[in-house]
Amino acid sequence: MSVAKKDYKKVTTKSLIDMKANGEKISMLTCYDYSMAKVLEAGGVDVMLVGDSASNVMAGHETTLPITLDQMIYHAQSVVRGAERALIVVDLPFGSYQSDPKEALRSAIRIMKESGAHAVKMEGGIEIKDGIKRILDAGIPVMGHLGLTPQSIYKFGTYTVRAKEEEEAAQLIQDAKMLEEIGCFAVVLEKIPAALAKKVAESISIPVIGIGAGNGVDGQVLVIHDMIGLTHEFNPKFLRRYLNIFDQMKGAVEQYVQDVKAVDFPNENEQY
Repeated sequence: MSVAKKDYKKVTTKSLIDMKANGEKISMLTCYDYSMAKVLEAGGVDVMLVGDSASNVMAGHETTLPITLDQMIYHAQSVVRGAERALIVVDLPFGSYQSDPKEALRSAIRIMKESGAHAVKMEGGIEIKDGIKRILDAGIPVMGHLGLTPQSIYKFGTYTVRAKEEEEAAQLIQDAKMLEEIGCFAVVLEKIPAALAKKVAESISIPVIGIGAGNGVDGQVLVIHDMIGLTHEFNPKFLRRYLNIFDQMKGAVEQYVQDVKAVDFPNENEQY
């Protein structure tokens, strides 16, 4: 059942909580640069996630692990310049928060001061509770991330669905409740059974945003490059491609090359 959208001139962390309370679904997409931010802004997306997935789709790494804090800040700065309405959340990259709560706070402060973004996102539950609390105590909003946590891919050894077993599912529910209790404003659930994700969303008051977590949650997020078909090697079950930009751009490039070779570009009307 669709719910009438409220016109939020500026989306805030409170806006997302209100959306959940009002039954309005939250739209979130990743974004890494100014030009794409302008497109997402025009399309009306609620949240832009400056994801560490930039390590994959922008830099070509196999995992999210190599991207640095400086690189995340650079991407976030670019997105902030292109966005007006959307809430901008930035991933804390691998190694910038796991080992020491004080380092976690320093990393979060750098992102907020140097990029102008509105919140940070962190992967993990009870094991990073102290770092999250320290960041929250400094007045920085935190979005949690549970389920498949790509920064821990070498621990998991696979990108398969998480929390299918009872023990891991129970821990995920416990972690989600803990994130709510200490003050996180939302949580992402990645690649977990839809029934479990729905149960989590119903058990906490903060928004639950899913990626590969079914439609019983409070919103959805996808990697923009996957959603528009700019990447084409990645084909998980949860991904819906709304465009096939790769083939369209490839065709345009081929036509350009052909026109240049044939001295058809530039023509008489395209020169001074």
